[in-house]
Amino acid sequence: MTNEQWFADNQANWNDRAALHAASGYGIQELIDDPSLISPELAQDLHRFGNLTDRDVIHLQCHLGTDTIGFARAGARRVVGVDLSDESLRRARAIARNCGVNVKYVHANVYDARAAVDGDFDLVYTSVGVLCWLPNIAGWARVVASLLKPGGTFFIRDDHPMFMAIGEDVSDGLKIEQPYFQQDSPMTWDYEGSYVEAPESAPPITHTTSHEWNHSLGEIVSALIDAGLVIDRLEEIPYSAWCPWPELMTQEPDGRWRLTDNPDRLPLQFAIEAHKP
Repeated sequence: MTNEQWFADNQANWNDRAALHAASGYGIQELIDDPSLISPELAQDLHRFGNLTDRDVIHLQCHLGTDTIGFARAGARRVVGVDLSDESLRRARAIARNCGVNVKYVHANVYDARAAVDGDFDLVYTSVGVLCWLPNIAGWARVVASLLKPGGTFFIRDDHPMFMAIGEDVSDGLKIEQPYFQQDSPMTWDYEGSYVEAPESAPPITHTTSHEWNHSLGEIVSALIDAGLVIDRLEEIPYSAWCPWPELMTQEPDGRWRLTDNPDRLPLQFAIEAHKP
């Protein structure tokens, strides 16, 4: 199987997920109803980027654009979202119109983002559940660097690769079952659900095959450095945006999930801030 087939499977899977996620709510109506609202996922990091007025922002792997909208609301001059799923972007454009913000959404594989968009950007942003869909981390980092203006900022928040290496069956405790380091061949899944709860009326996921890759923290950091970026900050974080193990995790009042017992034993997210010299 080739990269093209892997990406085709993932695109079909995420087209189905877009419909299911929209049916689940996904915070969409709240964004439409409150013109000042910024998604919780972006709100936790927005302070890092300073004054966005007169700055150009690109959000890679933006899905439905619920985070992307926050950059327009924060005053960014130009906001672009890029995603592999054309159905996600069809819905993202409708959400942006209903929110009254100007966001340009571009349908492209993230590896093709440089060719698919015009101009350079002051901020390249990507967040939560993104790197696992990419087979080659070095190629991704080169795209990120190519999109940045000199002095521009790159930021990523994502699931920690150690978290991603833990197996699904935790009935006998946490066990490392998946690769920690990048592999040539993906982990292939056949799964009818997603990471959100959806009503019974939600459209089913019929394209159930998806492919994922893990990337070690060292591989991610080294790829960004090799692409010419300077790492300004690296954080490892003991909470997650989602809950794969309900029997082992507790949801905090802010919506984030932690391990109930000894939460400091496993990093669940990481965040990197970098810049282009």
